[in-house]
Amino acid sequence: MEYVYAALILNEADEEINEDNLTDVLDAAGVDVEESRVKALVAALEDVDIDEAVDEAAAVPAAGGAAGGAAAAEGGADESGDDEDEGGDADAGADEDEDDEDEGDGGEGLGELFG
Repeated sequence: MEYVYAALILNEADEEINEDNLTDVLDAAGVDVEESRVKALVAALEDVDIDEAVDEAAAVPAAGGAAGGAAAAEGGADESGDDEDEGGDADAGADEDEDDEDEGDGGEGLGELFG
């Protein structure tokens, strides 16, 4: 995670994200630098607009977190009501699962970006 933070610091300071600059930031932070990780991160970020990626990442938790919490609350209510009524809500649970899959698509590319 330190490597990603170092890249974000360089981006914020309008400095080029290259191996030397990234290594300097990590050294200043007291991190034991692994050259292979530095090279991999620099290569992964080569064609990435970091500001755009950060904006997209910031939007995902707000939308996903609220919907996920509502789905969890409804799921808990369904589980407690299973003893009383076992039918009728089976289709509602399937719809919620499909919605959850759609919500996860927004941040999928960030895993590749930051490793």
